Amino acid sequence: MFTIRRIFDDALAANRNAIEQAERLFRASFPAAPASDIEGLRDKLHNPFKHKFRAVLYVAEKAHGNVRGFAILLHDPTLHFSYLDYLASDIELSGRGYGAALYERVREEALRARSHGLFYECLPDTPELCSDPAMLKANIARLRFYERYGARPIVGTAYETPVSGGPAENTPHLVFDDLGLGTELSRTWTRKVIRAILERKYASLCPPEYVDMVVRSVRSDPVELRPPRYVPTPKRRQLRPAHVSEPIGLTVNDRHEIHHVRERGYVESPVRVKVIRDALEESGLFTPLRVKEFPLARVTEVHDEEFVRYLQRACKAASPKRSVYPYVFPVRNATRPPRELSVMAGYYCIDTFTPIHPNAFLAAKAAVDCTLTCAEEILKGRRLAYALVRPPGHHAERRTFGGFCYLNSGAIAAQYLSKHGKVAILDVDYHHGNGQQEIFYDRADVFTVSIHGDPAFAYPYFTGFADERGEGPGEGFNLNLPLPENQDGAQYRRALARALEAVRQFEPTFLIVGLGLDPAKGDPTGTWSLSAQDFHENGRAIGRLRLPTLVVQEGGYRTRTLGINARHFFEGLAETAYT
Repeated sequence: MFTIRRIFDDALAANRNAIEQAERLFRASFPAAPASDIEGLRDKLHNPFKHKFRAVLYVAEKAHGNVRGFAILLHDPTLHFSYLDYLASDIELSGRGYGAALYERVREEALRARSHGLFYECLPDTPELCSDPAMLKANIARLRFYERYGARPIVGTAYETPVSGGPAENTPHLVFDDLGLGTELSRTWTRKVIRAILERKYASLCPPEYVDMVVRSVRSDPVELRPPRYVPTPKRRQLRPAHVSEPIGLTVNDRHEIHHVRERGYVESPVRVKVIRDALEESGLFTPLRVKEFPLARVTEVHDEEFVRYLQRACKAASPKRSVYPYVFPVRNATRPPRELSVMAGYYCIDTFTPIHPNAFLAAKAAVDCTLTCAEEILKGRRLAYALVRPPGHHAERRTFGGFCYLNSGAIAAQYLSKHGKVAILDVDYHHGNGQQEIFYDRADVFTVSIHGDPAFAYPYFTGFADERGEGPGEGFNLNLPLPENQDGAQYRRALARALEAVRQFEPTFLIVGLGLDPAKGDPTGTWSLSAQDFHENGRAIGRLRLPTLVVQEGGYRTRTLGINARHFFEGLAETAYT
């Protein structure tokens, strides 16, 4: 088994390793090609405007990151065409399906980028133009393969004319694949495409007069393709939806239902996950990930060990018939905590409505495992991952729980990722993300941003003010954007734009989004009025950061709209995150 993975940049160790292997495979497969074509790949991925093409790299990867093939696609968003620059698989492993899988993914990417067609070069398949029998056989096989997709050489132009003016030996055809769109090659568009290819890709080889000659040679309208030579009826493969580049990794806390507090009015219920999951299954955007269990040491890197031990013991001792709610808060003498577990709840809790329940710790630890599984996938190179978990976590501080939160899954994932680069946490829940603020308040490697209801009227009331900016080394690395009681989508997006600009200036390697769906209209815990379309636009705005992004489910309690709002958010995120 192998996977096809897109490499967006060289920020991650997994990506750097893949690029290095692709470079070695390039040199083995194309020994006569200019070294600059592969040596400048990293720069092309980073600076598309500099190179006048948006470069896309895909690798065919076996287990443990072993690259068996690669494809480099160039995209022109102005002329709306894509150009397959190189595609190769390990010569010793030909016939294993790497090339076919890469080509199909390239076609999907070209379609997703709204290209009207895909162009590339192929060496000639006739003895008159290729006298080497072995090379001729390979050329025939290659053109036969592409013809299965309806792709054929353009004819009736001077594209095959050698630049030197010598004999036309092994000069390439320009091949066109309409991606199943039925695109007709107009003379004007084809001329522009050919000029773009020759002037950008072959600028050092093709003088201006040669480019002009080839462009002028395109006379027929529409431009003709060679009749099918090998496959009379090409197959039409169904492509992924145009806005999907790769599936979003999804983990679901399958142990969340054991945490079911049945008291009347307790809105953090199991149905929250079900309605979101049901809505997402219809989208086709996600692929499930197998959840891995992580050691408790990952939790105690973030949370105080005594606090964690208390949660374990108190939940284990709790009665299955009756939840324990904090009712005594020993703030006057915090150095002398009570010994009784039920009384001690107030020593660690920030409110009176988050209970100690027999399965609360087990469910919270399972949520942490889901989130860390997603974080691990991000480190392996996946661009987007979503931990659909409950209970939520963003109100849990280093040694306190509250707001339905017991362990701060997002903060634990941020700590895990921070060993590999800077992390930004963007909390878009209606309530302030006090947990990650407190945990990272004195650190400069994790930037915490929260958009929330003003603490003058919104939980947790004692934190989330605009003047809380961090302390010590962390000063300036915490941003709170408290908003008024009434907010519509347009007002909210202005605050989101400020938050995203601050994240851009921080230049993180990773982004964690605390996804609260409680800014929605009618949520029982909020006062704002965001619609499904607003969540779509918010997702698009966040996706434009183009960062490896882990989304962690936080609040959101209006079950009638949870699913549709979540789906709109991820559809918007996927539309822009892969460009």
